[in-house]
Amino acid sequence: MCRLTAPLLMASSAASVINVASIFGVVASRGPMAAYNATKGAVVNLTRELAAQWARRGVRVNTLAPGWFRTEMTEGRMFGDERAERWIRNRTPMGRGGDEHELDGALLFLAGDASSFMTGQVVCVDGGWTAI
Repeated sequence: MCRLTAPLLMASSAASVINVASIFGVVASRGPMAAYNATKGAVVNLTRELAAQWARRGVRVNTLAPGWFRTEMTEGRMFGDERAERWIRNRTPMGRGGDEHELDGALLFLAGDASSFMTGQVVCVDGGWTAI
């Protein structure tokens, strides 16, 4: 069981925990990624559980779920491979993968006062992938 101690909250009147999952914590990948998807789904549900437990203590817990971005994990497999990049373009409503800086706004939103009445939520930054 996770417990939050009072001294942590004394440093700030409000706290924000931002977990990082993936769009595959929200939708199926339709590929051989069952273990990966299960762990990302676990992060999403952990977010909901902690949000419910910690909300009255002034702690918001939300999840950022990125879509296709160039990372160490995707380099050479999804990015840098023309066939894979075409696959992403054809299946993402915005027609491309994300640029790293495009996560900044969502992270700042979740960390700041603009999301002060938001907890237990998943913010997908995915070019529309989860919309279809």
